[in-house]
Amino acid sequence: MNRPSPLDNVRIVLSHTSHAGNIGGTARAMKTMGLSALYLVNPKSFPDNEADVRASNARDILEQACIVTSLEEALHESVLAVAMTARTRDLSHQTLDARQAARELLVHAAQSPVALVFGRESSGLTTTEISKCQLTVHIPANPAYSSLNLAAAVQIMAYELRMAFTETTPLPSRQSAYQLASFDEIELFYRHLEQAMIASEFLDPNQPKRLMQRIRRMFARTQLEKEEVNILRGILNALQK
Repeated sequence: MNRPSPLDNVRIVLSHTSHAGNIGGTARAMKTMGLSALYLVNPKSFPDNEADVRASNARDILEQACIVTSLEEALHESVLAVAMTARTRDLSHQTLDARQAARELLVHAAQSPVALVFGRESSGLTTTEISKCQLTVHIPANPAYSSLNLAAAVQIMAYELRMAFTETTPLPSRQSAYQLASFDEIELFYRHLEQAMIASEFLDPNQPKRLMQRIRRMFARTQLEKEEVNILRGILNALQK
């Protein structure tokens, strides 16, 4: 029996896509590089004939696409989410180039689901959406004209994932040493921490400023393990008593 490919564990997530043709183009880009898991967060129009036309012989990807109402649903049970961003943002996470991000995703896709998240055609991902991810990825482009079509950006990342998968040098098996916490476990920790900070009056919910955003960025750099999340929540429980 053939072992599952790490590419099967890579989710391509499109958030609030406006043009159905880009969904079809994404499906075609994915299939040419061996990706199959497409997640659509509140697409403006889907199913749509334009998506079918652009997908060409990759309509099976569209038929199997998972349509969800929130990014949290798309990232459910994933251990690493990488946000595609076209510009530098204030309080941004660590940013990798396309090749680095592809290798990082595949390291963890060997054993667990991971996600590559793309935003709206006009404005990209929101700050809140990026805060749900651990890393950001930027495609180096001509600074005089760096605008990439959504499906084209997916094609570049899908190609880099394929190249990382076919490299002769085996990907490092970091997962064998530890198990990363899932998206759901980390979100529960953030919720627990926020409640504890409010209860202790360290955080004023009426004037939160950007405290939680800074905390998310800090912990995103560590790539929390399951055991570490359990320890942190245990500390919070003890302090709350």
